[in-house]
Amino acid sequence: MRLVVDLNRCQGYAQCAFLAPDVFTLHGEEALLYTPHADETQRENVARAVAACPVQAILVDDEDRSDRSDVSDVSVDDEDLSGVR
Repeated sequence: MRLVVDLNRCQGYAQCAFLAPDVFTLHGEEALLYTPHADETQRENVARAVAACPVQAILVDDEDRSDRSDVSDVSVDDEDLSGVR
């Protein structure tokens, strides 16, 4: 499962870090770090984190990128998905 967090939308409420601490980590007071390719064993925790995000900043992509026709519209390098804002 691939995760994308809109770090411009994220306000650092850290609900995701409480509900899925193996995937999301709050660094300092507002900097969110996350694993862009979460393990399937974390699916339930990630689903709870997505539902709990008050600003809906977390997106989950369950499909394989090669099967999607709309992925070509997105030019994001997977290695650059997680970061500090």
